[in-house]
Amino acid sequence: MGVAGFDEEFDVVVVGSGAAGSAAALGAHHAGASVLVVEKCDEATAGGNTRVSGGGWWVNRDPERARAFLNSLSGAFPVADDVVAAWASETAENSRWLEELGADVALSPDYHTEPEYLELDGSDCYAGMDTVAGRMGNSLLYDFLRGALDERGIETRFGTPAVELITDGGAVVGVEVEGVEGRRRIGARGGVVLATGGFQANAAMVRDYLRVEDHVLWGSPASTGDGHRMAQSVGADLWHMGNMMTITGVRGDDEFGHYLALWNAHNYLWVSEDGRRFVDEAADPKHGHILRNGTYELFPLRPFHLIFDEQMRIAGPLSPTPDVLPVGWNLLMTENRWSLDNSDEIEKGWIRRADSIAELAELVGLDAATLEATVEQYNAACAAGSDDRFGRDPEKLGAVSQAPFYVLDVTPLLGWSNGGPRRDGRARVVDTRGVAIDGLYAAGEMSSTYSWTKDGGFHVADALAFGRVAGRDAAARA
Repeated sequence: MGVAGFDEEFDVVVVGSGAAGSAAALGAHHAGASVLVVEKCDEATAGGNTRVSGGGWWVNRDPERARAFLNSLSGAFPVADDVVAAWASETAENSRWLEELGADVALSPDYHTEPEYLELDGSDCYAGMDTVAGRMGNSLLYDFLRGALDERGIETRFGTPAVELITDGGAVVGVEVEGVEGRRRIGARGGVVLATGGFQANAAMVRDYLRVEDHVLWGSPASTGDGHRMAQSVGADLWHMGNMMTITGVRGDDEFGHYLALWNAHNYLWVSEDGRRFVDEAADPKHGHILRNGTYELFPLRPFHLIFDEQMRIAGPLSPTPDVLPVGWNLLMTENRWSLDNSDEIEKGWIRRADSIAELAELVGLDAATLEATVEQYNAACAAGSDDRFGRDPEKLGAVSQAPFYVLDVTPLLGWSNGGPRRDGRARVVDTRGVAIDGLYAAGEMSSTYSWTKDGGFHVADALAFGRVAGRDAAARA
């Protein structure tokens, strides 16, 4: 045994190997610290959501305007000034930092070329989204960071979940892990950085904090709130635990979902369990929010039905193929593919077919007369070129008129949770009195900066930025 009963000691111990954990380890190593990364998954599935994300980070061309933008995006849920200041300055350094590590950084030509929230004060700071080699997804960012750690001799222990923080006089001095040799106590002279991802794969936490009754996963099944539990056990406060991102999804054969993009045609409408339309179906999904009733609301929060016709069915796959959007656990890790003409999904029973709207209603237990009236009213709006009910874009009004007709159950596809241990601008976790817990840091999805809306490439940028901040600060403590 070593000092204080530790089996071994490092200056900084990082828990989690996604973008935040990798950035923390690289930042601490650059500052001269000895670093260990522990990761609960095996090497084939490690990396959390970073591994299956778009892997892009937004380009911040004006940190001062970025402060205004983040404050605008936070709306009625303000983020502390020191966090805003650190976020604005550090996200502006992401591309330069990655280039210095050897990454081929290039602007994405196709995705997030302008801000989603163009109307908000400060959006002029947004100059697109950088990626590795200018390409989205395909684990490119994760693979680069993995290589950067290996090149520098920074050890990552896979299959080694952290189970408990070790404290001494209120300060965090290490972490207990479970490995092939059983439990081990690892000391961290400078501190422990928690970068364990969100809690979207923890059904109880999803119900308790997000109030989402039914969902499927877009990202890593390892996002079970481990870091949240460990931080809470030593007195951490929590922030914006109800914020998240869901998008329209389809339940597959397991807990993972397919992204329902509906990019190929507009001959569809959405109905709730009463058989009626309830929202502008074509409203832009801005990373978990849509503009509705004059304000931004979380959407979707509950299942509903997609009604479409043969025109839509033959227009192309309802869920993007990997050559279009190589993102998500299904596409990148399990290689589940949506068929190009939607025929496989019909055969599986995911999509149900009928010769009339009345028959379609019977298939899903809806009132036939109500659904027929709903479709007739929608088609009338299409013919008039104006949706007076929900204001759907006239260019996206496509009649549902060509038999056969189809229905597909839509389930919220949960991408990530945003809330976690509250932290300050130095990425230090704070307790319920607002006092920093010595030696404990958090970064990435487990404690994201975003209290309400966010723009494209913001999560990866936040993870890289505060990962570096955490790693540097912990190294300095050592």
